[in-house]
Amino acid sequence: MKFNIYGRFQVDVRRENDSWVVYRSELGKRTRLNDVVIPPNLAAQDLATYLDDVFHEFAKIGEHVEVMPD
Repeated sequence: MKFNIYGRFQVDVRRENDSWVVYRSELGKRTRLNDVVIPPNLAAQDLATYLDDVFHEFAKIGEHVEVMPD
C-alpha cells in the first residue's frame, strides 16, 4: 500500500515474510526505511493511523497521512 505523508514524501508498505516493511518512494526509486518498525500483527486498515503517529512531526494542523491509489 502506498501512503502520502503530509504531501512531503511517499512511503510504500509491503507485507514480507509475515512482517511489514516500509520503503520511501522517490523519483522512481525505493529505499527501505529500517528505522520505521510496524508491529507484524497490525491490520492493513490501521496502517495510515500508525504512520500518522510515526511521522506526526512532519504534519501541520489538519494534515493527515493519506492512502494513495495503486
